[in-house]
Amino acid sequence: MKRTRFGARTRLSRDASELQRLATGLAESGGKLEDAYWESELFALVDALLRNGAEDDLNSALDRLHEANPPAHDELADMIEACAETSRLVQSDKTWDVLLFAAPILAWSRFSIPTLSLPGDTLQALSVQLGAHTFASNARLALADFLFSPDQLPRSFCDTWQLTRQLAEAAQQGQNCKVDSSQFPETNRFLSDVRYLIGAVAVPQGAPIFRWNEKDGSKESALAAWQKQGNPNLEPLLPGCAWQVLLPDAYHAACRNADRNSRPFSVAASLTFLHTSIGLQPDQTRAVIGPCYDTRMEEYRVSLGPLDSHAVYHGIVWPLLGNEDEATDVAGEIESVLREAGVRDIRFLDHHFPMEFCDDCGAPLFPDSEGELVHAEMPEEAASPSPHLH
Repeated sequence: MKRTRFGARTRLSRDASELQRLATGLAESGGKLEDAYWESELFALVDALLRNGAEDDLNSALDRLHEANPPAHDELADMIEACAETSRLVQSDKTWDVLLFAAPILAWSRFSIPTLSLPGDTLQALSVQLGAHTFASNARLALADFLFSPDQLPRSFCDTWQLTRQLAEAAQQGQNCKVDSSQFPETNRFLSDVRYLIGAVAVPQGAPIFRWNEKDGSKESALAAWQKQGNPNLEPLLPGCAWQVLLPDAYHAACRNADRNSRPFSVAASLTFLHTSIGLQPDQTRAVIGPCYDTRMEEYRVSLGPLDSHAVYHGIVWPLLGNEDEATDVAGEIESVLREAGVRDIRFLDHHFPMEFCDDCGAPLFPDSEGELVHAEMPEEAASPSPHLH
């Protein structure tokens, strides 16, 4: 999940200008006490803007700071995300901290990866397993009753803020949450993609949130328990799929972590797909890696095909995330993942490829070993055609 936003040069509103001033002050602060002052002021304004649905002011300030003051941009982005994904409730004179979380599931399939409403018994079982193995012992949990695709997640900070409040109320009442999925967009079909369980966790103010925050807990044991206990409940939801669960985390952090983990996952899934579909082994596969640019470098596109021809059977998009750019060794990471999966013939093309897509179907084009962007096409002996891996 990229934070980077680019907007037009328009006059800033008074609130957007104040966001810039406060975020700059926080970025330039020299100590914890001054940090606390700036954070308090910035929190109050961001919270008020989210409450009022002032998405444009938030994005305008982020756009300007991204160009003019990157450290201040990061401080403001952190604060907006924190305000959007947290809440505080008071019940019977007891104060509860609430966090919106996501539990990502990496999945791939030759068929469609489902997005669906969760049956009540499955929802309850998943809530119990998440609560028992990944959250602190005194946490209250509420899950949304839908398995989300990336296309169906909240589209704005204000939408995220609203979802947090909706789930917080459910957590306070000790219930799971029914969401209206009738207006959700259709999800794009990819062979490899992410699905999300979304929920809110409430803990007494200042108490541990996750199991690994407790003295006898660890992320490793929490993940192992969640995999063991959660997978049987996920199996009916993901027919015909292979999947890997990730640990739940604060909503925005979990989405970024899923984006990162989905890249190597898609490489392994793609090679498995080629092997099971047409018998092409990884050591019989050629990988061609090319960087693609818009106004700047945006992604690598990886072509997979046989050693004895220039054909491209399949393609993988590896987007740049966060602070990655052409100066970071992303290509080296892709090579390591391919070699670990068994691919030996790996070629890097030192081109500036455009972000080109097929005019007919909209699929991205991938570089072949001769340096041409082409449509990935499975051979005729393949059981069925399929789109590229996300």
